Amino acid sequence: MPDLSVVIVGGLHTEARRAAVAQLLADVPDSVVLHHDLATATAGTVVRTIRDATGIVTAGETPLVNDCACCALREDLVPELIRLRDAGATRMAIVELWDSVEPKAMAEVVTAGGLTLTGVVTAVDPALVLPYLGNGDDLAERGLAAAPTDQRTVADTFARQLEYAPVLAVTDSPEADEEDRELLAQLHPTARQVPINTGDDLTVPRPRHGSPLSQAALAGFDVESAAAAQHPACALLPAEADAHGVSTLVWHRRRPFHPERLYEALEDLTCAAARSRGRFWLADKPDVLLHWDAAGGALCVESAGPWLASLPDAAWDMVPPVRRAAAALDWHPEHGDCCQHLVFTSPALDRDGLEHLLESCLLTDAEYAAGRDAWKQLPPAFDTLLEV
Repeated sequence: MPDLSVVIVGGLHTEARRAAVAQLLADVPDSVVLHHDLATATAGTVVRTIRDATGIVTAGETPLVNDCACCALREDLVPELIRLRDAGATRMAIVELWDSVEPKAMAEVVTAGGLTLTGVVTAVDPALVLPYLGNGDDLAERGLAAAPTDQRTVADTFARQLEYAPVLAVTDSPEADEEDRELLAQLHPTARQVPINTGDDLTVPRPRHGSPLSQAALAGFDVESAAAAQHPACALLPAEADAHGVSTLVWHRRRPFHPERLYEALEDLTCAAARSRGRFWLADKPDVLLHWDAAGGALCVESAGPWLASLPDAAWDMVPPVRRAAAALDWHPEHGDCCQHLVFTSPALDRDGLEHLLESCLLTDAEYAAGRDAWKQLPPAFDTLLEV
């Protein structure tokens, strides 16, 4: 019996997502779409539908789990996929995620369930990339929260959806210009962009060997590699770029930040770019790798564990090989992997002003020369943000 291929298609750009799903459904014979509608969660249930190219095959409801629609999705998804696999009549199951559901969690659920995940796709309308990255509204305000405790924003949710997927299904939006398309390319330069036409007659059979989208969706997917590519210690961050009015600044230094000066500059740094991310080094916490994640005018700062340089040699065997390899590529004889590596991407980016502001937040020569014991005595300005 042939194995069931599972493909995840997500994204906040609803029309683009539906077009990508329709194209896959039309392109691959014996495929179905599995969708959990979380919009009904306020009534206490999640509606599940399974449809093929002819329409709805089955529909049903699953109750909330711990008052959480996403938890219900996790509990219901794998059993339904296993049922489809064991029935043997389905070649590909397209999991169409509800608007604000992020693909990383669902990819890990599918793989942990023993199923074959062959692709993760985020559908994008390039004309909407900047408006969504700039939208700091809470998902709850837009009716998109997946649980009562969901505190995510439109901007940070969209950024994670975009950056996790190795395949982007990109609509031929007439409203998109060169700047929009360049912004998308700089935000996720390693992604395979596959054009989709929302105006196609998607009932027309596709080429014998499949469309570029179905080929990409069936190419294979590695959950561990995808997670490593998002981890702040070894993330595949964008490179320097400047084209069509969009710039990416990669800022890399080997000196720690002064906690108070950086804290005072946070608002200006957060608002300087549509998207910024990376890892950074605070003088008062010299052994802690800190994660920088900003979109929509909001910044999330969190600890990502210790720098490898702060670990005893015996602990290195417990560190994933990809993390050790990333550290080795950027190793400094004095500081090891401790560094500033921040990336800012935006139209009309003030590169000179941003670099000047970042430089002003570093330790001065005198502060740096005082050494680590003195650094640790600096005021802990980030303790509130880090919930220490």
